Parts: sequence; C-alpha cells; structure tokens
Amino acid sequence: MPSPPPEQHPQPRQPQEPSRRHELSALGLTMLGPVVLVVLYFTLPLEVFGPKHPVFGWFCFTLLLAMVAVLLLREIWRAMMGPPGRPGLMIAVLSALALVVFATAYLALSRQPGQFIGLRTRLDALYFTVITMSTVGYGDITPHGQEARVVVMLQILYTLIFLTAGATTAGRQLRVRLAERSVQPRAERRRRRTGD
Repeated sequence: MPSPPPEQHPQPRQPQEPSRRHELSALGLTMLGPVVLVVLYFTLPLEVFGPKHPVFGWFCFTLLLAMVAVLLLREIWRAMMGPPGRPGLMIAVLSALALVVFATAYLALSRQPGQFIGLRTRLDALYFTVITMSTVGYGDITPHGQEARVVVMLQILYTLIFLTAGATTAGRQLRVRLAERSVQPRAERRRRRTGD
C-alpha cells in the first residue's frame, strides 16, 4: 500500500519589487496630481459653494474632508504595514486635495460679508490656506466671522492630525528607501533595471 503524499504547505509570497516603470508612473502621479488639483481649483466654477447654497457647500466640505482623512489614514497604514520602503506617494496628492478643499471653503466664506478681511480672490484663499497650514500667519488676511474662525480652527487641527501624520510617514518611508538604495550594490541595481 503506497504511503500518502507528504503535506505540502504553500510557500509564503515574497513581496515583489516594483518595476522601474511602476515607480516612475507613481512618481509622475505624485508630482502631477497636485498640479492638476491647483489648475482645477483655478478653472472650475466654484460659485456653487457661495452663500446662495450654504447647506450644499457645508455638506461638500464635510464629505470631502472626511474622505481625504479616511484615504490618508489608509495610505499611512499601507505605507507603515506594507513592504519596507513603500513610499506612500498618494499622501502628497491627498494633502494637496485637503489644501484645495480648505481654499475653496475660504473662498466661499469670503463672499459673505464680515467673514474675512483681505481675502478677495482664489489666489488669496489658496495663499491663506498655505500660510495657515504652515502656521506662519502674516496677518494680511484675517478671519473675522464666526464661521471663518471655525474653519481656520478645523484646518489647524486637520493639519496637526492628518497632514502631519501623512508627511511624517512619507518622510520616514523615503528615508528607508534611500538607505536601502545606498546600501545596495550598484551592480545589483543595474541588474534589476535590465531584468537579468
């Protein structure tokens, strides 16, 4: 009587190195994504978010910020728990999206009398968003209305919690990636690029 075949255990899958083409396309998306978002911010009709449609504006603002927060947390989780050196490139695109959402909210609020002093244009709104995010605060644009102050406080908290966590994760992953490349022999890198 033949003996039963030995149990076979599936081999754990080894994480595959991303191809050079995949890395370049991801880097292109990371660099192009924020540019596209800013171009859309300056070209799309944003009047729908003004004082004529406050419920719609607040709904979109809340929904978009929640969506960006969830996606940022997912990307942070994937970057931290994924293969070593995974760069988490979507973090930059999501951070730029959060900035555009806040700039749009500031622009909509500026159309209400008494909300902002010094904020008149889309560029003013984007400038104020970046200045608030960086905590510089030159004082040339100031929130005076209660709604404007609430949105500024939300942006500061959002930046401290989500965008800082995302930037820290992306920076950590970049350092790991650079350290791996500096240790890796040049011949091995050349061999991987050519596929030998």
